[in-house]
Amino acid sequence: MDVYGLIGNPVEHSLSPPMHEAAYEALSLDARYVTLEADPDRIGAAVEGADALGVAGLNVTVPFKQDVLAHVHPTETAAAVGAVNTITFAGDGTTPEGHNTDVEGVVRAFAHHDVPIEGRSAVVVGAGGAGRAATYALADAGADVFVSNRTVERAEALADDFEGLGVEGGGLDALEDRLPEADLLVNATSVGMEDPDTSPVPAELLHDGLAVLDAVYTPLRTKLLREAAAAGAETVDGAWMLLFQGVAAFERWTGVEAPVAVMNEALRDRL
Repeated sequence: MDVYGLIGNPVEHSLSPPMHEAAYEALSLDARYVTLEADPDRIGAAVEGADALGVAGLNVTVPFKQDVLAHVHPTETAAAVGAVNTITFAGDGTTPEGHNTDVEGVVRAFAHHDVPIEGRSAVVVGAGGAGRAATYALADAGADVFVSNRTVERAEALADDFEGLGVEGGGLDALEDRLPEADLLVNATSVGMEDPDTSPVPAELLHDGLAVLDAVYTPLRTKLLREAAAAGAETVDGAWMLLFQGVAAFERWTGVEAPVAVMNEALRDRL
């Protein structure tokens, strides 16, 4: 039996187990997906222990996405984003490989909705971990990206990190000029999660022809997405990004095409 899992702290409310377990069952794979709550001061030992126990792959969630970088060989994408959310083990004691499938989650979420990225103008709201992944995903796929953040310095620092990809950064006040001309919008903040009557973007800036991905998935229909739909925009809820980062991890671990519809149904049933 192959064992995969999630390492984080806390992990009890994770939505990854039902997605992956449903995929194993659908494809008759002899595998299990477990959750592992690690000591924040011993993340390196936790990764080494998982390898020694024969764990085939791990997802990584908060607060360890940056911490595990020192204990894996990151891919070019993971190194650029500065975070790892998926680890693969060779099983021979060599340094495990660290991936960032959040990037793939963004790209595949848009692709699933037939929204092109290359050559388009994109705005990302938020310069934290999700913002870094979304910005890299869009810029690497050929979009012109502007990062808007409450703290201007964080947006500008992120843009500097991705200077080679042509990313720009600024404050939330820049949305008034940037968003009316944008083709893509990603909310990479938690705005709308705790208070479903809040949105990170003024409704009057949303428009027909815009495609909006909200990384928030609880609730699924955030105020941002409701107002975007009312303005005639294409909407992509956060569960699609969550789904496709899991799909990418599953396929990297198993070498098998993921049963996307099955995983999506399991995820949305749990949500």
